[in-house]
Amino acid sequence: MDNNQLGIEAMQKGNFEEAATAFSKAIEEQPKDPISYVNFGNLLSAVNELEKALKFYEKAIEIDENTATAYYGAGNVYFNQENYNEAKNMYEKALRKGLDNGDLHFMLGLSMLQIDQHRLALPYFQRAVELNEDDADARFQYGLCLAQLDLIDEAMIQFQTVVSLDDQHADAFYNLGVAYAFKEETIKAKEMLEKALIIQPDHMLAGHALNIIGENKQ
Repeated sequence: MDNNQLGIEAMQKGNFEEAATAFSKAIEEQPKDPISYVNFGNLLSAVNELEKALKFYEKAIEIDENTATAYYGAGNVYFNQENYNEAKNMYEKALRKGLDNGDLHFMLGLSMLQIDQHRLALPYFQRAVELNEDDADARFQYGLCLAQLDLIDEAMIQFQTVVSLDDQHADAFYNLGVAYAFKEETIKAKEMLEKALIIQPDHMLAGHALNIIGENKQ
């Protein structure tokens, strides 16, 4: 087994020092292989050494500008540093270089949300869900995006799917409650909001929405 594979397996087990040793050996053996630098960058990201990680991703790109995973890794660093514009730029480059997985589309959508580009984020969340139908987080964000664009019926379909995937997703029940209230289906709205509060008793938004419904009925 090569050192990159040994390093990845060590990382997955949480043996970070062992992983660092393996990736260092991989770089020594093949200093022109960008993947070894990406792997070391991923390790540094995992232990929150973000600036150091970025240098490894940059080195991978310097060796081969078509290393899509290096742009993705750099995007994650920038996202974690709350530099969402730069994160978006890196994720878009990863996409252009051929990376096409659910995580990339999800992170690209999240970056766009952070810079208030809800309409542009929508197709990326949609693609993330297409690539991984069981990704409740991506589906929830897709639903939120639809709701923010006043596509309420479409949003409800997504939230309903989220709670079928994860019956403890308080925020999805809350958003379903709000959607039913918007459609003036009060009984259904109360049911969803009460479910949110059963799952998360301190869910302030659900409690507040339930109080408003109660006041409006009086």
